[in-house]
Amino acid sequence: MAAEEPVVSVWTRPRRRKEQPALSRAQIVAAALELLDAQGLEALSMRTLGARLDAAATSLYRHVANKDELLELVVDEVYGQIEVPDVWGVDWRRAVTTCAESARAALLRHAWIASVLGQTGLAYLGPNVMRLNERMLALFEAAGFSLAEADDALSAVMAYVIGTATTEAAWLTTVSRSGHSEQEWLDRLRPALTEATKPYQRLHALATAQGDDAAKTRGDSFHYGLDRLLDGLAAHLTGR
Repeated sequence: MAAEEPVVSVWTRPRRRKEQPALSRAQIVAAALELLDAQGLEALSMRTLGARLDAAATSLYRHVANKDELLELVVDEVYGQIEVPDVWGVDWRRAVTTCAESARAALLRHAWIASVLGQTGLAYLGPNVMRLNERMLALFEAAGFSLAEADDALSAVMAYVIGTATTEAAWLTTVSRSGHSEQEWLDRLRPALTEATKPYQRLHALATAQGDDAAKTRGDSFHYGLDRLLDGLAAHLTGR
């Protein structure tokens, strides 16, 4: 019987004992993150990154086997920017809200990530992802959830945050490509949106009632959904 192929991931491949002193993994990840933020996913290649670091692409392969492994590292780096406060017990909602806000902010700072989440191999084995999950599970447990319920609660919150932030990131990427500010872009769209929704009473009412602060509207919408999700978790915890 043939041996099973190993799972290919930067997190499952043993690291070399000696890293090249002139180029560390941290340097590679930092440069890749900077490139992605500045030019987007399409600009990232091992050759382009090597040129940015003034190093041959072969130097990068001492640390990562390919672009997919590089993205695993960069995604984990972004997750390392998410804050989980040291607030437990009765203040669990405030702590979860802080973490959710921090996660949304990190995902929006790095809008390119919306197109790779769910496609980055074994990203959940990254140390920053695991530290985040461990702390969030502990937070929910301290609030009174069982470990299994804490896992489900964490999944629900992160699914909401990632789904919402992914939509926002895609929108902000479109706005950025227009060369206009978000509010300018919305103002340019408003006449077409108003006209297109005229046959639809409720959509038209919403379109014509839009405020003049697009960023605040997005933030208010995010918090409304998060609050209703936490309401449900709180009701379950109280009524159990």
